[in-house]
Amino acid sequence: MKNPLFNWLDHRASGVLLHPTSLPGDFGIGTLNDHCLQFIDFLAEADFKYWQICPLGPTGYGNSPYQSFSTFAGNPYLISLNGLHARDLLDEKILDDLSHLPQSFVDYGGLYMSKWPVLDSVYETFVQGNEKIRPYGPFGEFKEKHSEWLEPFAYYQALKEKFDGKPWYEWPKTFRSFKTASKSKVRKELERAIDAQKFFQYLFFGQWDIVRQHANEKGIKIIGDLPIFVALDSADVWQNQELFQLDPKTSLPIAVAGCPPDYFAVDGQFWGNPLYDWDRMKEDNYAWWTKRLQASFDMYDVVRLDHFRGFDEYWRIPYGAETAREGEWVKGPGIDFFKTIKKNLKTCDLIAEDLGELSETVMELLEESGLPGMTVLQFAFGGDNNNLYLPHNIKPNTIIYPGTHDNDTSLGWYETADAKTQDHVRQYYNVTGDEVGWDLIRSCYRSVAKLSILPLQDLLSLGSEARFNLPGAAENNWEWRYLPEQLDSLKGESTEYLKKLAKLYYRTGGKAISE
Repeated sequence: MKNPLFNWLDHRASGVLLHPTSLPGDFGIGTLNDHCLQFIDFLAEADFKYWQICPLGPTGYGNSPYQSFSTFAGNPYLISLNGLHARDLLDEKILDDLSHLPQSFVDYGGLYMSKWPVLDSVYETFVQGNEKIRPYGPFGEFKEKHSEWLEPFAYYQALKEKFDGKPWYEWPKTFRSFKTASKSKVRKELERAIDAQKFFQYLFFGQWDIVRQHANEKGIKIIGDLPIFVALDSADVWQNQELFQLDPKTSLPIAVAGCPPDYFAVDGQFWGNPLYDWDRMKEDNYAWWTKRLQASFDMYDVVRLDHFRGFDEYWRIPYGAETAREGEWVKGPGIDFFKTIKKNLKTCDLIAEDLGELSETVMELLEESGLPGMTVLQFAFGGDNNNLYLPHNIKPNTIIYPGTHDNDTSLGWYETADAKTQDHVRQYYNVTGDEVGWDLIRSCYRSVAKLSILPLQDLLSLGSEARFNLPGAAENNWEWRYLPEQLDSLKGESTEYLKKLAKLYYRTGGKAISE
């Protein structure tokens, strides 16, 4: 198409996929600490130009960053306690008390029991008490700036604690919407809990701003991730019920999101997210989406739109259905949405997650929008030579990956692949298969795709033990972390080799040749 709506990806570069929870640290989870800054330093030293992450919102049951209590808020688990100690907000003895948490994986249960009391004690001392240290600027200014989403989110979190963790649609009727709950005298009773939640967000965004600034100073752009849908049990739906397909009598969904049977699940995937009332959203020029995307671009340089297909058509599953097989495709907002968003936002560097089976209309929407799509090499082999993911078939306006956060590591994938797929890989690259992880990495570098993103696990040559997420599995996801010495192993010869690849295949951020 001669005049695509978006046309921002005009250069060749590479980056690394790593969610911050996977960073090293002493207190049960990766945080926005010195290890985070050191990881950014490594990216710069190896001539990477991008760091891609998963959503940063607060997580609940299942710990999935794609099922968050808020699309606007940050995850307090990511707050660096060492960072608070360095600013005289924490007694060193408290850090010693938390040193029992593991370093090799994320212990969500241990975090829930240990970290919240620590954060609450910080609030008690430095907001409720006599101390007035404000390490990340005036707290009052932060609350005012973010009030539109911060007040509902903080109140929602306080009510959730009051009602024993139940979802908002099971709360007493008065509290089943932000509007009616705000009129209750309970709002005054929960003032401290609400303000504490706001303070946790203040800490998170204060530390994130430091990370973002450090990355940009090192020439690294951050790719954030925006799920198309939000969680039913979230402040987003609680505050904006009129924007979703909900039953007004019960506040429950009329239908929910998911996808039909695919590579990951024979019965399809039952996500359970409420669906948007796109007609209602169009009435005010997608104002809520504009705010959501603006908040994302305030945090990231580039935003990946998860499940791009849902903007063309989405899989609508009747509420209460036994499996996702019972769903049907329904038309989404289409190109009108993207035209409106582009008018509403000054910055709109978006990536379309267009994986899976795509209809002609989805491909037409992708072409008309001009957004770069995605290619995953693990989906390329074992079939015909016209597979769209094979390197010889992909388009330049593409982001290429060996695998994403939903895939096994490249080594794990190859080891468990059938003989036909393994043979296809060996023949295609003319290799023995002894270092298939690096074969795929090299393939990404020399690809015509303008942007190449590599999972850190593949750079570390790790197997299935380092898989981050297995879609459809209820346990043992989102837990993988690397140890400091593992990243150290990439420094030196490996870093020089990565720099050599970047130079050899012109992935140094230079402007690409026009198509």
